[in-house]
Amino acid sequence: MYESVKNPSVRRSRWLNLERIVQALELIQDGIVISLCLGLFCFMVLQIKAMVLSLLPPVQFHAVTADILSLLIWVELFRLLIIYLKEQRISIGVAVEVAIVSVLREVIVRGVFDTHWTQMLATCAFLLVLGVLMVIRVWLPSTFEGIDPEQVVSERHKQRLTPKTTESNGDRPILSKN
Repeated sequence: MYESVKNPSVRRSRWLNLERIVQALELIQDGIVISLCLGLFCFMVLQIKAMVLSLLPPVQFHAVTADILSLLIWVELFRLLIIYLKEQRISIGVAVEVAIVSVLREVIVRGVFDTHWTQMLATCAFLLVLGVLMVIRVWLPSTFEGIDPEQVVSERHKQRLTPKTTESNGDRPILSKN
């Protein structure tokens, strides 16, 4: 008891109950993300309805292609929100995938031949950087447990980095990790 009177951080922690405040804020944040998921899901249903209606004659292939690509972007954003709810983090890999699909959608909708060459060069450079980021992300060791699309490659990378020793068991050696 004498310790808590001397230490102001203990008194403040007891007075504010920081753990309870943080839990409440995380609960509110999860509620916001869940409402975003529900809204995005409803929006995807409406997008599918509009896409089905646009398939009725006369078919506008350009609009249908744009709708399909937009729907893929919404699905990826939905997946990003689900990963956030499960792990409380934003997946870099999924975020980069969303960016790549979004850029490609804009290029396809606008048309490659209707875009100025400098814009196309900048788009190619941006896609190249995103592609390099995806490749680098695969070889980075995972820092979170749970949903990790790069987990297999990360495990292989970790196994290569751990030293292996051999022990003898009769006439054949046994490999073991230390």
